[in-house]
Amino acid sequence: MMTIGKTKEGLKTADFVCSEYVDLEAFAGKCNVQIMRDGNVYITELAKRIRNSPIFREDNSSFSRGKDRRFYFFLSMPDEQLEQIPDELVRQATAIAEKIRTILLNDEEDAE
Repeated sequence: MMTIGKTKEGLKTADFVCSEYVDLEAFAGKCNVQIMRDGNVYITELAKRIRNSPIFREDNSSFSRGKDRRFYFFLSMPDEQLEQIPDELVRQATAIAEKIRTILLNDEEDAE
């Protein structure tokens, strides 16, 4: 049996009660849920997010390499610091770029 409703905040809910014996492994996770007009419900578990470990960090930024073999630079600052973002972006990106340059130069020297 399925009961469909809404919370006080207007979010949709769907509660299921099984009326037959089934032997399932319990799980909790993020899912994609589709409730169709005819009452059919489709639930698909979403893949777990794999976080990249930062190679370098600065005050508000990080540099990492993803599983897709791409490099990522990420900067995060609160709204109140909007005027500081251009200076901090340049400072922190330059600091990380210098760290990368140092590693590349050390690798070249080791290769010789």
